[in-house]
Amino acid sequence: MLVPAHVFREYDIRGIADRELSSDLIRATGEAFAAAVIEQAPKGKKLSIAVGRDCRLSSSRLFEALAEGLTRAGVDVIDIGVGPTPLLYFAVHHLDTDGGVMITGSHNPGDENGLKLMKGKASFFGEEIRHLRDRVALPLPRPSGPAGSIRKVDVSEAYVARVAEGMELAGSGLRVVVDAGNGSAGPLGIAALRRAGLDPDALFCEMDGRFPNHHPDPTVIENLAALIARVKETKASVGIAWDGDGDRLGAVDATGEVVWGDKLMVLFARDVLRHRPGAAILGEVKCSQTLYDDIEKHGGRPILWKTGHSNIKTKMKEEGALLAGEMSGHLFFADRYYGYDDGIYGALRLLQILAQSKKTIGELLADLPITFVTPELRVQCPDDLKFEVVDRVRDRYRKKYEVIDVDGARILFGDGAWGLVRASNTGPVLVLRFEARTERRRDELRAEVEKAVAEERKALMA
Repeated sequence: MLVPAHVFREYDIRGIADRELSSDLIRATGEAFAAAVIEQAPKGKKLSIAVGRDCRLSSSRLFEALAEGLTRAGVDVIDIGVGPTPLLYFAVHHLDTDGGVMITGSHNPGDENGLKLMKGKASFFGEEIRHLRDRVALPLPRPSGPAGSIRKVDVSEAYVARVAEGMELAGSGLRVVVDAGNGSAGPLGIAALRRAGLDPDALFCEMDGRFPNHHPDPTVIENLAALIARVKETKASVGIAWDGDGDRLGAVDATGEVVWGDKLMVLFARDVLRHRPGAAILGEVKCSQTLYDDIEKHGGRPILWKTGHSNIKTKMKEEGALLAGEMSGHLFFADRYYGYDDGIYGALRLLQILAQSKKTIGELLADLPITFVTPELRVQCPDDLKFEVVDRVRDRYRKKYEVIDVDGARILFGDGAWGLVRASNTGPVLVLRFEARTERRRDELRAEVEKAVAEERKALMA
């Protein structure tokens, strides 16, 4: 089979559904993935894989093709229906399946789709996805055993009960606006907030794979315009946003100010450390230095790690970390939960903090040092050059400064100032970010590093 290699990415499989994700490709991918899971299982064991899908228009077609490939290889498919990615993660744990596949385009445009894979309870990523791509390209031997079956199992009620467990928010006085962007988290997210005792004001919480109101990506501030307006108009306590498949959390303070992932992590880390002193807490390379300093200040063990939900979940298990998070709003709770990224559960943890403290997010974060941070800056760079550009920039600055190189180059300029250059794992892009105690210092560092990136890219292209 002719396999579009760019569709098999570092963390998942993703492409334009009607052009790059043919039914034949997805069927072959299902068969190859089942074969990979079977190889690692005890001989003779009948395996089951949970499969969920988001509300995109292409998801039903992809489910049929994937299920055909999985069952052809001899694996039983447990169809959990349409919902958010955390519902699939929950199903794998709740039903104790041998793996899982979520059909989702995440926060991407409606014409895109893809697969997020789990082998056992762990992420299936990196080298495993590259091997899967190679398997798909070659004809697989005909399975010798019987075909698998497909059965439907509804775990939505169990999921809602689990995420709302211990969240007693009735009588808290919290006024909450929720914007699900017509993604797959809306119905279950609203149900979970109601189970916890709240009466959320719902914006765009009906599933619609065309995403008619705005793009379901809460990291883009334009997509939060309706939420910000409603929070201000109704004088709500907080605004909550979910991405297209519900594994990321966005938040807006009572003033309408966007609260990014690293600031949410400060709130969650302080909460965890109050009852789990000394806990390891993990952030990624784009997070503010104030996060790591605050974790240490409150008695935790901060760990700076690679970007990417699969990288983070793997590292959390290695370190025994109780909490992790990304700027993008992926938040992972191993404290009182399973350790995977769940925007609905994260929202409830945030609301519990607000209810118990009787303060706004702004009031809770008022003691954080003020710094000046750029947004995530994206610079086009060919895929075959981007990693070498990062290496050259790293080596250039290492002569004078400390450079953290767990994922790209995070250059520590002193006095809390830093700059980041890393290669995206999902496109021909370099990602840059800068932070300093003054706007002037931040902008100086940005100009200097951008110039270095341009020089190294030009030298490699010459």
